[in-house]
Amino acid sequence: MVGYGVQNRDMNCFRDQILSFDSRVPRYTSYPTAPQFQVADTYAYEKCLRAIGADNDISLYIHVPFCSKMCWYCGCNTKITQRYAPVEDYAHILLREIDMVAEQLQHNPRISSIHFGGGSPGLLRACDFEMIINKLRARLNVVPDVEIAIELDPRGVTEGRVATYAKCGVNRVSLGVQDFDETVLKAINRQQPFALSYDAVALLRQYGIDQINVDVMYGLPHQNLETQSKTFEKLVLLKPSRISFFGYAHVPWMKKHMRLIDENTLPQKDLRFDLFEAGQAFLIENGYVPIGIDHFALPDDALVKAMENKTLKRNFQGYVDDPADMIIGLGASSIGKTDTHYFQNAVDMPSYKQAILGGRLATAKSCAIQQDDMIRAKVIEQLMCYFTVDVQVVCDGFGTDASMFDQELERLKSYERLGFIEITGAQITIDEKAKLIARMICSVFDAYIKKGTDADAPRHAKAI
Repeated sequence: MVGYGVQNRDMNCFRDQILSFDSRVPRYTSYPTAPQFQVADTYAYEKCLRAIGADNDISLYIHVPFCSKMCWYCGCNTKITQRYAPVEDYAHILLREIDMVAEQLQHNPRISSIHFGGGSPGLLRACDFEMIINKLRARLNVVPDVEIAIELDPRGVTEGRVATYAKCGVNRVSLGVQDFDETVLKAINRQQPFALSYDAVALLRQYGIDQINVDVMYGLPHQNLETQSKTFEKLVLLKPSRISFFGYAHVPWMKKHMRLIDENTLPQKDLRFDLFEAGQAFLIENGYVPIGIDHFALPDDALVKAMENKTLKRNFQGYVDDPADMIIGLGASSIGKTDTHYFQNAVDMPSYKQAILGGRLATAKSCAIQQDDMIRAKVIEQLMCYFTVDVQVVCDGFGTDASMFDQELERLKSYERLGFIEITGAQITIDEKAKLIARMICSVFDAYIKKGTDADAPRHAKAI
């Protein structure tokens, strides 16, 4: 394919050095990161919910932890079921949780975004999905122009469900594709012909749902530059408005089903590097604008506008243009954020159900956000979103002295000597060619990581 491949030849002088820096670091979809969450009490969560003001925008995240079949690459919290009864039961428990949260929100804040994730929220029958949406609109202040997004498995997309999504106001869909190569898909237990995805996209557009994201991955078993080239040729035929291009994180010590993947078939890190660079080059050549470390969007997409306007954010859904100040998580394992805390619901289903059916919010973990955390979170988010930050400006915004980062700036000089970053005064800029190790550069500002060690490393994915 013309134009596909590692186009930027001067990358070769960086390649070996970048590969030598590959290690396990957080994805920085939050700061502090999830390993810092501690056992929480429900009262603290209730207090934070009651404190949310009427002028706050809220994003809702609703987790549906069920799939009909386990994909062996999956790192999400999900449970396999061949019966619908557990999913239906869960939907009714969600209704109870919505009522309980609504009772705590005393000042009627605006709900500007609703995101259904999983698992496979597409498993919800149309009637149950509509029931949840109706409950949200009845109990909460859902704004008229709310963004409602749902993650879908193309194998479960039906016209009945899509018609209901459109009726309920769904205006953004994320399709989990990962790859179109049959050998790759078989190796991850996700047989999924291209025609399924093509038909799913056509059906969504037929019902007026035009904002479509497609997830693809690099680093999967049997992938090489040739197979990925063919996948990307098919991918652009779908013309999604956004593409998320993630690296597969192989952590079989945390996710036992990953042991079913033959490790001998996984691309080594040098090939992973080439796969990302080739995929990125192809997407740019086909009109997509790179967003952060792993997102791409068409020029008229809201993500691009947010990047240009400096309103881009990074949270547990990845890169977002969501104006919400806070997130409320609903469902097992969901994570929310207020202005002072992160909160996570119980991960295991029995604990979650027992809490909700017992009339208690299912909060299991929390993390208080101190001012030092806020400052570091801002620096990290700026680097993850824009690859540049002026720590002096950030510190000025919090009324503190930038000297708090003297040690970090000193440690960054080793990256500067290699040409990965440029430091001008208190301004740090990551070279475009070093974006794959942006997370490692951000980790310098992570006060919870012991410098020079692999603290919490098993919990995190490698940078490349």
